[in-house]
Amino acid sequence: MRQKQQIIVLVVLVVVAGLVWGFELHKQTPAVQTAKFIEAYKPLGEDNPQIRWEELGRAQKTEYKSNGRNPFSMIAPPTAAEVKVAHDKQAQPPPPPPPPPPPPTRAQAPANLKFFGYGTVPTGTPRRAFITDGEDIFIVSEGDTLLGRYRILKVGNANLEFQEISSGLPGTMPLEEQAAPPSA
Repeated sequence: MRQKQQIIVLVVLVVVAGLVWGFELHKQTPAVQTAKFIEAYKPLGEDNPQIRWEELGRAQKTEYKSNGRNPFSMIAPPTAAEVKVAHDKQAQPPPPPPPPPPPPTRAQAPANLKFFGYGTVPTGTPRRAFITDGEDIFIVSEGDTLLGRYRILKVGNANLEFQEISSGLPGTMPLEEQAAPPSA
């Protein structure tokens, strides 16, 4: 009985293979389709395909003259009235420059530096300030230098007093209290 089933399956597979082969035989291959496309090609209706040397020479001798429009911009070129107004403005002398601002009387710390706390060590050392620039935290005592530019003069309860070393100008940085992160 087992051998009969195998023979039946073999006959069915042979029939299916024959059907597939028969259908595929009638289909056209892409090479045949391409060849038919090339056969149907009609060249342009040009009577004389020779190079026209006179027209080529005339085209090479022409000089490009721009009308002022940028072909890569959607903005239209200015009108003649706008050009005249702009030309008249250029003819007027420019206003005198504003006077320079007065020199600062107080040093300003960079905006990224934040004084966010202070503390002391029980052995009687001076107060220490905690300063951040967003990524790094600096711990400095009174008399220390910060970033090689600022000397810390006094660490107070509400602000930090410093002196810019290069100019000698004093400055202050307020204590910025940060809110506690939300608890989970």
